Amino acid sequence: MFKAEVYKSRREALQTKVRSGIALFLGNVDSPMNYPANTFHFRQDSNFLYFFGIDLQGVAGVFDFDEGRDIIFGDDIELDDIIWMGTQPSMKDNAAKAGIEDVRPMTELAGYLKKALSSGREFHFLPLYRGETKIQFELLTGIKIAEQKNKASLELIKAVISLRNIKDEYEITELEKAAAIGHQMHVASMKMAHPGEYERNIAGIIEGIALSHGTMVSFPVILSQNGETLHNHDHSQILQEGRMLLTDAGAETVTHYASDFTRTVPVGGKFSLRQKNIYQIVLDANNKAIEALKPGVTYQSIHLLAARVIASGLKDLNIMKGDVDEAVRQGAHAMFFPHGLGHMMGMDVHDMEGLGEDNVGYDEEIKRSKQFGTAYLRLGRKLEPGFVLTTEPGIYFIPALVNLWKKEGKFSDFINYSEAEKYLGFGGIRLEDDILITETGSRFIGERIPITINEIEETMKR
Repeated sequence: MFKAEVYKSRREALQTKVRSGIALFLGNVDSPMNYPANTFHFRQDSNFLYFFGIDLQGVAGVFDFDEGRDIIFGDDIELDDIIWMGTQPSMKDNAAKAGIEDVRPMTELAGYLKKALSSGREFHFLPLYRGETKIQFELLTGIKIAEQKNKASLELIKAVISLRNIKDEYEITELEKAAAIGHQMHVASMKMAHPGEYERNIAGIIEGIALSHGTMVSFPVILSQNGETLHNHDHSQILQEGRMLLTDAGAETVTHYASDFTRTVPVGGKFSLRQKNIYQIVLDANNKAIEALKPGVTYQSIHLLAARVIASGLKDLNIMKGDVDEAVRQGAHAMFFPHGLGHMMGMDVHDMEGLGEDNVGYDEEIKRSKQFGTAYLRLGRKLEPGFVLTTEPGIYFIPALVNLWKKEGKFSDFINYSEAEKYLGFGGIRLEDDILITETGSRFIGERIPITINEIEETMKR
């Protein structure tokens, strides 16, 4: 946990943004894997952590905006639990670490909520995402699971996003720690990426690096020679000479701040000319996007800048043709770059995605595009100092997409299908960095993982 003052200041800031009523923040509970006592690794709700900091199961926090009061509901563990887990701090001691004095038994929460709701007080809660929590919430409030999504408080959602979007010095320090672990993971992946190695061995080693720091991966590891599958969690193949290995992975710190990096390397440590040509386009797109990041610019415009770099580079290789700006305007580039440039990052690897992508990444000024490819851009709004985000352009040769668009005669003015088909089986290349928006521009979170062709080949030398 951070210092108590950090949590107190966050709650005080929230108090200024919500007009009245009460807000309930339910912490997560254990979730069984295959029978009740065998649970998945516990992960606390990020919004609960942000305001209350208590990383334990079965705890709830309440804001009373009318009285300016914060309450923790939770129970001390009993003797049976002590036998298995050892002695634990009391709930009063845990709450004190977050600067909260009002601690009540969990059994009093239902009565507290019933009294508040029956008196007509405004009730705020955030969207719920776990089955166990939705059931608990219905039992506590009477709000049916089917009604919960529509009844979540937009006022509270917007207030929380406005606070969590801007990372403070303590959060940035944690993000740097997460980046350092991610750096170790990716360098290890590079060094192992040689013919005859199983993908699963590499995936296991790099997840183990995260575990060795007392934490966990920030999302399931994406690692495959078939990099054209954007989120490929199959690790069953043996690496082959001439292929490329895409690794998209990151770690959480013990305070649950995330890193998220992607590198793509040649199996065996030496790029072929064809691999170099495509790789350099992606690297140029990444670097030019990062150079353009600064407060006041929209991330949507940065995405389109990266798309133009990709389209221009592919035109130089005769894979695309025609006017580059018009090709991007119409969306022809998306056959090779079918996703958004990046996303917000923080305590969640896709930060606050559970509060609604459009709520986090867009606003009244910047709306999500409906065009294939750009529609998947999670972040489009103007950038502000304190934002932490990823830049992750890519080029992919996806057989199903190439074949479909060719059959439909789609974008024939911009795509040389005969050339594109020569790359079927090539896979995909994605390069991703974590970036902090500063007052004047941007900077990398953590030391940049080897990324140039020379750096990668040097790192992979045996």
